[in-house]
Amino acid sequence: MTGVHRGNEIMTFTGATGAAPPSILDRERIIAKPGFNRWLVPPAALAIHLCIGMAYGFSVFWLPLSRAVATATGTKVQTCAGDATTFWEKTIGTLHALTATNCEWTQFDLGWMFTLFFVLLGSSAALWGGWLEHAGPRKAGLYAALCWCGGLMISALGVKTHQLWMLWVGSGIIGGVGLGLGYISPVSTLIKWFPDRRGMATGMAIMGFGGGAMIGSPLANLLMNYFKTPTSVGVWETFVVLGLGYFVYMVAGAFSYRVPPDHWSPDGWSPSSVRKAMITTENVHLKDAHKTPQFWLIWAVLCLNVSAGIGIIGAASPMLQETFGGTLFHDPSVGFTQFTDAQKTLAAAIGGGFVGLFSLFNIGGRFFWATLSDKIGRKTTYFAFFVLGIACYTSAPALASMKSVAIFAASFCIIASMYGGGFATVPAYLADMFGTRYVGAIHGRLLTAWSTAGIVGPVIVNYLHDTRVAEGVPRDHIYAEIFYVLAALLAVGFICNALIRPVAPKWHIKEGSLKTAGSHSETFKSYGIGRGGFDAKAMLAWATVVIPLAWGIWKTLENAAKIVQF
Repeated sequence: MTGVHRGNEIMTFTGATGAAPPSILDRERIIAKPGFNRWLVPPAALAIHLCIGMAYGFSVFWLPLSRAVATATGTKVQTCAGDATTFWEKTIGTLHALTATNCEWTQFDLGWMFTLFFVLLGSSAALWGGWLEHAGPRKAGLYAALCWCGGLMISALGVKTHQLWMLWVGSGIIGGVGLGLGYISPVSTLIKWFPDRRGMATGMAIMGFGGGAMIGSPLANLLMNYFKTPTSVGVWETFVVLGLGYFVYMVAGAFSYRVPPDHWSPDGWSPSSVRKAMITTENVHLKDAHKTPQFWLIWAVLCLNVSAGIGIIGAASPMLQETFGGTLFHDPSVGFTQFTDAQKTLAAAIGGGFVGLFSLFNIGGRFFWATLSDKIGRKTTYFAFFVLGIACYTSAPALASMKSVAIFAASFCIIASMYGGGFATVPAYLADMFGTRYVGAIHGRLLTAWSTAGIVGPVIVNYLHDTRVAEGVPRDHIYAEIFYVLAALLAVGFICNALIRPVAPKWHIKEGSLKTAGSHSETFKSYGIGRGGFDAKAMLAWATVVIPLAWGIWKTLENAAKIVQF
């Protein structure tokens, strides 16, 4: 199908007589028509990202799953890794845990599922990013729903039968592919809808991914408490309910997507109006982007920023419980290993509140920092991330020794905001460097940095954690060394960001060699599309995502009160 503009109308026609009309999932079927309000697109993106963002909240399942066999049998059971202390021994233990049914899983075993999430997210985004540009966000969103929710169903069966490999394959691999497709589907779409506010657009595009755990974590705790019995921790039933609910939301979001026609722009805006030293009005082809030093420097910046945050986010709940022990409920004399069943339940609730706070600042940081980057620039924004992050991590051991839960939590909330802000700012950084024509596909390839960080970050945190536990280090001192290692990663990221310069003109697509959306030599018009603000239809669409977000914020603040009171 091809299109032609005439006045304020967009006319479409088939290029071959008798050619089959496009499928309901094809990109051609979702090109916006005159009168469409661009503010209907962000809720569609949020509907998908709020669901797949639960990947960040999976740490709420670690402790229940680590005592699933003991709960089912009523007796204390050894971990599958036994007394393993070295990385190799733990790896052997994990391989045994993949199929064993008579031993408990450890955080190291389960943490690999968290790693698989982001390895597959980055690799699938890189693999199918180019396909997405012509397939459209609706098809990608539907496939994302099938993978993510189908993966949860497979994981539910894995928990039911105590087969760790099914969790790895279900949520880790299949679900990870769903994460990749769902994550990148709105990025290039919203950048094209909001070229006048790139940072804000990317903040809206992926802020829901950070907020997914803010809704999912307290919801998962409610469901596990509802479904648990004397012989079940209630996790597999929770997976089933979450999978069904997420599928409905994700499909609704996918079918709500629309894309602007070629050469569209908001009323009164043109590409030439954003011409700045670090913002190009040209485009770099997908096949050339990875040949530039800018791509790899931004890759390193993202990888190091994510590595320093993702491992801690994946262990947020147990980290708080181990570091503060009985201080969480006014009894400093009780250590983490001495918790009674009632204290474990209370500590888990507080840990869930901490995970929720992470999500709250993660989602807020994505919008705040990305929007701020429109004013101060992407490079300056990343400098702020690295300087503040180093300060927070190096001061964390001292904050922990003060036994002030509130100050410690506040410090990590700042880290969470910058972690999320880094994700939201990087697509705009790429658009500034390489133009908007291929930004979605380039962003997909850049997310291999996330895949790498998804291995580096959790492995650093989980390996050092388990090693120090085996060495007999007191639980309240387990994370001190880890914090300093993560600060060192941020210092390297600071250097990489300082080296970024504008892309050399030799990489720009030559005028006339390819007609590219985003080139300042083309004529851009609104064609009557994109106008309107928060009218009745837009308000209804936003309500479908704002109401769950409001509930998540309320539950987060409710649980956070248990932290702040200390």
